Amino acid sequence: MNVFVVITLALILGKILCMVFNKLPGDVIGLGVIAIILVTTTLPVEEALACFGSGSVVLVGVLSVLGAGLVHSGVLQWVVRNVLGNPTSYRKALVRLFVPAAVISAFVSNLAVVQLLISVVKVWSKRLGIVPSRLLIPLSYASTLGGLCTLIGNAPNLLVAEFYVREVDSESISILTPFIPGLFCSVVGLCSLLLLNKLIPSRKSPEESFESSADYTVELLVPTDCPHVGDMVDEAGLFEVRGGQLIEIVRFDREVISPVPRDEFILGGDRLVYSGQISAILELRETHRLVNATHHVFSVSEMDRNRKLQMASVDANSPLVGTSMVENDFEDKNNVVLVAVAREGERLTGIPREVTLRAGDTLLLEGSKLRPDLYTDNLNFFDTVPLPQNGYKTLVSSLIMMGMVLLSMFEIMPLLNSCFLAALLMAVTRCFSVEQLQRSINWKVLMVFAGSVCLGKAIDSTGIAHVLADWLLSVSAMNPIIALTIICFTATFVTEFVSNTTAAAVFAPIALRAAYTLGANPLAFMVSLMLAVSCSFATPIGSETNTLVYGPGGYKFFDYMKIGVCMNIIMLIANIFIVNLVFSIA
Repeated sequence: MNVFVVITLALILGKILCMVFNKLPGDVIGLGVIAIILVTTTLPVEEALACFGSGSVVLVGVLSVLGAGLVHSGVLQWVVRNVLGNPTSYRKALVRLFVPAAVISAFVSNLAVVQLLISVVKVWSKRLGIVPSRLLIPLSYASTLGGLCTLIGNAPNLLVAEFYVREVDSESISILTPFIPGLFCSVVGLCSLLLLNKLIPSRKSPEESFESSADYTVELLVPTDCPHVGDMVDEAGLFEVRGGQLIEIVRFDREVISPVPRDEFILGGDRLVYSGQISAILELRETHRLVNATHHVFSVSEMDRNRKLQMASVDANSPLVGTSMVENDFEDKNNVVLVAVAREGERLTGIPREVTLRAGDTLLLEGSKLRPDLYTDNLNFFDTVPLPQNGYKTLVSSLIMMGMVLLSMFEIMPLLNSCFLAALLMAVTRCFSVEQLQRSINWKVLMVFAGSVCLGKAIDSTGIAHVLADWLLSVSAMNPIIALTIICFTATFVTEFVSNTTAAAVFAPIALRAAYTLGANPLAFMVSLMLAVSCSFATPIGSETNTLVYGPGGYKFFDYMKIGVCMNIIMLIANIFIVNLVFSIA
């Protein structure tokens, strides 16, 4: 053991702890890993910096552009509109939802698919009389399982494939190399959901918590003879008050002022709308000579008409996690006010601005210019995905995507080249605008991916992979199937608490060294690992899609474990069985 081994092991442990406890955003962790590897010369400078231009990193960026083309040209919406329909039972609804979500996720980022379908599923579930939480976890699982079918479906597939190509010195793996194992696991996953559907939780959604606005806001009327008429709200002591905060003023002419500036003047007839602890706020009636409003005009039911209200869930990587609005500058930066907070489907009764936020919390925000696409705090907004009209661009983008797959599948052109060609054609045919293109590339995700690639190289070059592979072989009694089962089981467990790209980076070198030592088929080990690191169903932080539905579904943390642990075990068995059948492990 030398100093570089110690540094790499410390990086692995540090990255896992930071991600488990949400100490730093994922992109900061990725950049930090690369910086430490550079400074300590664990890898040569050229090799470490090459991670930014790694084929898998570039490919993730290009695929996000292709996904934007499919979304903004209406392809995904066309599929959803023509497949969901009106099933007559819950199980039929599961099948109707699972199939299109899985098929789309084989070619588009599963995160983009889930973001698009959350609002669709919520509306659809109400029409069917099904609680949204009964369909949102299956949506997340379907997108993950569908992504197993192609190299471009899930990001870890690309990372593992690139490592295999680099180390084995082989030609590029076909885009459909994992198709049969992925399809088999998807079918097994759907059957498992149908059999275990009673384990899927039924939870109250955040929207229900916010339906009765009278429960978390109070309105006080300023009479014309009030001594504070003509004063500014701040100097009158009506801005930040004990128990809450002024979130808007409704003028007698129906003008709505929100957020309220501290220097806004008070006029007779104004309605002052406060959020927070209602019993404490009501003391203002006596201390400031205000009166009760005759009727409640602040209502979430007006969300899509007169009021600028919006709900968003807090992402696990959001800088808002662990802070309150009192401590950060979110409201000032985005010109909004926090009205209420819901957690695990229940509205919190404390002062909203003093609530320490957690991943998955649902925020009810109000502001005059809510632009969800401009927020940079990792919030997942509800009902904000635009629904473009279908037209000739829908057909054009579909044909371009099919052409890209065929070029790669028949090895006419390498996958990266065909993706670039498809992205260029979508740009030329205006399947997306320049603004949509810019928004589609998630630089934070690319930074996370680059950090994972760099860490994987360090694990391999320092010899850690050899040591762990030797230990694994001694435990497995030199049996390839047992060794692969242990690797996949451990990878699945680790993925429940860290990003799947990190798990792929850690276990890819180990799996490859184990395969070589055992004289087993290295491709079988790599494909099995692709499936294992993506199949994380037992925690809301196991995958980005699980996190995405956590808030909208009103789930509790352990809701995922009830069905997720069973799904993990079933998928592990299905994984080893089908990979051995198709690729012959030994």
